[in-house]
Amino acid sequence: MIELKDIYKIYGDGDSEIRALDGINLSVADGEFVAIVGQSGSGKSTAMNIIGCLDVPTYGQYFLDGEDVSCMNEIQLADVRGRRLGFIFQQYNLIPKLSVLENVELPLVYKAMKPEERRLKAMSALEKVGLPDRADKYPSQLSGGQQQRVSIARALAGDPQLILADEPTGALDSKTGKDVLDFISSLNDEGKTVVLITHDMSVAQKAKRIVRIQDGKIVSDEVIREG
Repeated sequence: MIELKDIYKIYGDGDSEIRALDGINLSVADGEFVAIVGQSGSGKSTAMNIIGCLDVPTYGQYFLDGEDVSCMNEIQLADVRGRRLGFIFQQYNLIPKLSVLENVELPLVYKAMKPEERRLKAMSALEKVGLPDRADKYPSQLSGGQQQRVSIARALAGDPQLILADEPTGALDSKTGKDVLDFISSLNDEGKTVVLITHDMSVAQKAKRIVRIQDGKIVSDEVIREG
């Protein structure tokens, strides 16, 4: 599903040049659960932005499900994100003035889906994360764990091929974080491809394969669990 070929992301030039990614190659098959691990400044977030079509490489090619997305413009990248990707962020990124249901519906609005169909899909996603009874609440009325589950529902609403989870437990206590990781793992068990970005090796252990990035380079790539 994911194939990064000789990917460089370079900021500045000359003496001020910073290689956030320095020629990485990475393949992720359909249905895998991969953690990309690295400390702050390692390049893991830059890798996530490129995989998530939020940014493009300076050099190299990125194929998503066989399609070269590395040379696409912003409109084309937005279309790919809407059709194929689901995002789970550390800070939830919910809109305070919208209800839970309206937040989950947001990705479907951009697909020009009819309101009735949109609502059904959003409610179905909320049922999957166990929050259908919170549909008319607002983010401020939910706990951190519930807000993260709403963000997962939003990621699932458009039935994406690939789920990108960027430090999904970073703002949660350990028990709630474990529950969220268990749920993300269950999505992989159902066939979703999951890429988890984290600095925490204990979180990365939930994945089936761990890719470690340091100074913009992949320094290890290990399958820790089959299946």
